[in-house]
Amino acid sequence: MKVRKDDYQDILEHITNKRWEGEEFVAFLNDDLPVGKEELYTFPTEYDAREFCYEMSTDIDFYDFLSIRSAYRTMQEAKVNTKLLIEKNGIIDVSLMVAVRYERLEREQLNNNQNSKVMNQKNFDYLRDQVKYTGFGEGLENDLKQKVQEGNPEFKLAYETKYGNDTVNATLNFSQSKQSDMYFNSYQVSVQKENSAETMEQTFYINKGNNITLKEAYNLMEGRSVNKDLTNKEGQVYNAWIQMDFKQSDDNGNFKLKHYHQNYGYDLEAVLSKHPIRELSNDEYKSNLMDSLKKATCNLRHFRSMEQTKSSISKQILSSRQSTFMTAPCKGWITGNQKGAAS
Repeated sequence: MKVRKDDYQDILEHITNKRWEGEEFVAFLNDDLPVGKEELYTFPTEYDAREFCYEMSTDIDFYDFLSIRSAYRTMQEAKVNTKLLIEKNGIIDVSLMVAVRYERLEREQLNNNQNSKVMNQKNFDYLRDQVKYTGFGEGLENDLKQKVQEGNPEFKLAYETKYGNDTVNATLNFSQSKQSDMYFNSYQVSVQKENSAETMEQTFYINKGNNITLKEAYNLMEGRSVNKDLTNKEGQVYNAWIQMDFKQSDDNGNFKLKHYHQNYGYDLEAVLSKHPIRELSNDEYKSNLMDSLKKATCNLRHFRSMEQTKSSISKQILSSRQSTFMTAPCKGWITGNQKGAAS
């Protein structure tokens, strides 16, 4: 469809009006001569437009048709960006402009698809590492990849493991942000003790720099304290002991987590020195023991004297000038060559 430059605006308005009247296709004599609006024939369906062109075409004259939407969008875009106009000697080739626009849109779509694939891969890699380092390992990788590829705005993954004789089930929650990336938002943990029908449930939220791992979540739900490096709103890193307060819960039924930072005056090394633990005489063993207690992990420890047996070093009151709190890094301490066991 070729039109005179002087008729461009008039024809644009004409086919736009026809579109609003319910017409979808415009047919025209396709040769080197420009057409006026009186030489344009509009139809509501592609079939009608194609039949018209077939009946009107001869060995000399060839009729063709365009989608009205494509035609008026192409013409409107060229009004805004005159570089899109294809003009020669005052005649504008709208059909060629529509074809060029189609090619441009296809290239843009291809580039968008390629960029989307790169973004999806980066998003998947980020989620995979986040899931892994939150304590769920690599076993969910295939399920995670499938869910990301499905493109749903939110999804869940299920995970089950055992700590000792306790069964731990977790549901990982993912949702899409306004920027289109998927995010690992939270996970619900359910702990069931051996030979018990009752379960304890708690939701842990994923926060950059302050994530609670699955093992830490289990230990907190078991009443132990966990030592972690955390990040405040200003991006500053600080160390704190975290403890679950079983006497207080929020509106969602989650037990509140208490944080005790350095200013509370708790000195783990000083507390351990008060107990007859054989490993404290070896710097390497002492360091490993302190690391285990900070992670609320129970390992083999030997008390120096049967007479000095302690049933637990966990329930100690740790006082500073202004505050007191109870920490339970490891329950069930016993004597001799026996292992400490978490209760």
